[in-house]
Amino acid sequence: MTLRVALTGNVAAGKSVVAESWREAGVPVISADALAREVVAPGSTGLGEVRQAFGEDVIHADGSLDRAALRARVFGDEAERERLERILHPRIRQLRDAWISSREAEDVPLVVAEIPLLFETGSQGDFALVVLVDAPESVRLARMRQGRGLSEREARAMIAAQMGARDKRARADIVIDNLGTLDELRERALEVLAELRERAGGPRVRLDLHLHTVGSWDCLTDPEAALRRALELGYSRIAITDHDRIAVALDMHERHPERIIPGEEVKTREGIDVIGLYLGEEIPRGAPALEAVAQIRAQGGIPYLPHPYAGGKGGGGRMAEELADACEVVEVFNARLHPGRLNGPALSLAERHGRLRGAGSDAHTLGELGGAFVEVPAHPNTASGLRAALRSARTGGRTASHLVHLASTWAKVRKRLPGAPVSARS
Repeated sequence: MTLRVALTGNVAAGKSVVAESWREAGVPVISADALAREVVAPGSTGLGEVRQAFGEDVIHADGSLDRAALRARVFGDEAERERLERILHPRIRQLRDAWISSREAEDVPLVVAEIPLLFETGSQGDFALVVLVDAPESVRLARMRQGRGLSEREARAMIAAQMGARDKRARADIVIDNLGTLDELRERALEVLAELRERAGGPRVRLDLHLHTVGSWDCLTDPEAALRRALELGYSRIAITDHDRIAVALDMHERHPERIIPGEEVKTREGIDVIGLYLGEEIPRGAPALEAVAQIRAQGGIPYLPHPYAGGKGGGGRMAEELADACEVVEVFNARLHPGRLNGPALSLAERHGRLRGAGSDAHTLGELGGAFVEVPAHPNTASGLRAALRSARTGGRTASHLVHLASTWAKVRKRLPGAPVSARS
């Protein structure tokens, strides 16, 4: 069963930003504004009716609709506006319903229709849930004047043509208040998306967000063998996060774009590891920790803090608070961490800082795969898709035997011997 969600909001409230965030996270979203352009495309019956109702003055010489002329015609004239809506709205609704039916036939768990005039057109009954994006009128007026170049009179007239925000808030199921920056709005949008996906009850998948291959100096694992083993164990996707190298991860992502998250585990100047997920370029070993996080963000990647309380590579928690504040994800379970009880403080750290939760096997051998998991809703293999999915993550795993460290020691020795295996792009 597909969950139908309507996304609405008054002019300049920020609903288009929310819609775009959800699209980037892999949710099918249809825009009423896009459908409105389609129903008056050149040669359409909709455009023919508009021409008949409003005359040639609203038609360009090439036969397309002169939107500015039509807007001026209906602006401030309620009768003319209603006349136009009687032409457009039934056609928009018909196209929207056909689009939703097609998505339902594909058995997608969640679809969203972005409809500015949802309540005004009485369409809310077509949806299981209504999400409203709202902002104070003073803020919306400022955005319309600065962003769209409207006069205050024009802006107030557009606001007056829509139902008041108070009435809409009372009718909505979920309200997203847009009071801050665009980044804050996108953050809130992803929080709501996680809730919607939970309600939709769509398929969930398993990930391992931290493992190594032959690209690491202390690992001999063939990356293709690692992927095959992970798939056998029921994982849908793995993150290859070799030490200070990204070549193998990029090569595997190119070969298996839906299965591999390209990443790197960077040894920072402070001796503390930081992981970048969804990287396209290698970050040099020895960068200061906070600078490494900044470089990850500059690439559009996700900064991920692994084993924050591990001795040595985690600094024994020395920069845990500072790095948790800088990173987006805290690893709350690492299967290679000894003693395993050190995972407990990591969970508390994530909770204190309100960070997303990750987990990884940190596998350096095939036998360690399956030692940790992150279970999340199915999503596209993108940074924004993972961010949204991690908001409803379930993590778990089991602590590996101390003997796994012998395999890493052997790998270090073997790579110094003649005929040592090399990475795919070394």
